[in-house]
Amino acid sequence: MHVLALLLLQEGAPLSSEMIAGSVNTNPVLIRRLLTMLAEAGLTTSQLGAGGGALLARPPEQITLLDVYRAVDDAQLFALHREEPNPACMVGRNIQVVLRGIVDEAQQAMEASLAGRTLADATADVVRAERARERRRRSHG
Repeated sequence: MHVLALLLLQEGAPLSSEMIAGSVNTNPVLIRRLLTMLAEAGLTTSQLGAGGGALLARPPEQITLLDVYRAVDDAQLFALHREEPNPACMVGRNIQVVLRGIVDEAQQAMEASLAGRTLADATADVVRAERARERRRRSHG
């Protein structure tokens, strides 16, 4: 979301992985890996050459937070233990079925919530938070 919000706020100007990494405070290699995942999901594109970099591939109103989640994290919300529990134990026989239902329900609720929000919504909240911060700073300075 951080990367996509930066791309949106650049208003069509491509951003290099180095510039993005400076904002995220991480290594440009990690940003390039992330940009590859976002591009594979159709969320970003690259402009090559001098002054090139990453751009949004779709309007921000058409990118849901669920799109972003699925692009970068295909893991389940909670992972169940890899080994089968002991079938001779009452808990062992039943716990995975019980937990699977709970976890599936939680995953569906989270995905429904993410599907209802867009990159445009989240970025607008970032801008509002920054404006409120600036107002507080001016009133105390």
